[in-house]
Amino acid sequence: MKKLLTILSLIPFVSYAGVRHYNASVEQSSWKLGEATRLQCSLTHPIDGYGNAVFSSRAGKQLNMEFELDMLSLPDTYSVANVYAVPPKWMPGAMQRPIAEMAIRKQYNGDVPKKMAWTMLSELEKGYWPTIYYQDWYNDNDQVAVGLNASNFEPAYREFVQCVSGLLHFSFDDIEYTVLNYKKNSSELTRQSQKKLGMISDYLAQDQDMELVLVDAYTDSYGSPDRNRQLSEQRANSIKDFFTEKGVDAARIEVTGHGERRHIADNRNELSRAKNRRVVIRMDKP
Repeated sequence: MKKLLTILSLIPFVSYAGVRHYNASVEQSSWKLGEATRLQCSLTHPIDGYGNAVFSSRAGKQLNMEFELDMLSLPDTYSVANVYAVPPKWMPGAMQRPIAEMAIRKQYNGDVPKKMAWTMLSELEKGYWPTIYYQDWYNDNDQVAVGLNASNFEPAYREFVQCVSGLLHFSFDDIEYTVLNYKKNSSELTRQSQKKLGMISDYLAQDQDMELVLVDAYTDSYGSPDRNRQLSEQRANSIKDFFTEKGVDAARIEVTGHGERRHIADNRNELSRAKNRRVVIRMDKP
């Protein structure tokens, strides 16, 4: 108990000389849905004179969440900030609770990982003000308290949760280099490759920053070289047509049919030949 009282005594509960408080007033508290696509969702809260509090989640295999304190004045040293859930004055008797520690890194915004970010959101949903306390890096006599006002949080938060629920379940890293395989002597993809192609198409439809999509098609050595070259070109162009039908600019897609060149497996049996019947899709972002 003595140790707990000592720790609590170090945390500024009220405004007094030596502590600079930054937070929006109840009247000025604003929460807005920022970026809202199937690739990324963000929820922003301006803090006058300080910067922005930003929660964000990105497309990926695992549900993720990040909180970033976007500061107008970046840290000039390394330290640790304490994050607390602080009850507003209209919650008499409620106690503040520790949430997390946030690393302060020189010339970087502050941020916390998934679990702590979700905790901060849940505390805001309950009406608490997540507040970050740290030693000022310019004035040894000052501490800084940055509060996130929960007023007007609910409407924007509901939109944010809806956006997060619609994020793609894969990221650019999952598809930037993809190998598709074909059925024998055919331009029809295997079932697994059809699924992969659909994923790439969904991503390209969302990401307008993609600079170039390279499509390289190959065959096995079963049949004549000329026939195999034509087949590879047919396969490459069918992929391009699929993408353009989904709205991808044809100028961003470059296709090449290599025929039976550049084998990656033996051609002496059906199992290994199947590996050579492939299209390689590579994507480049700025």
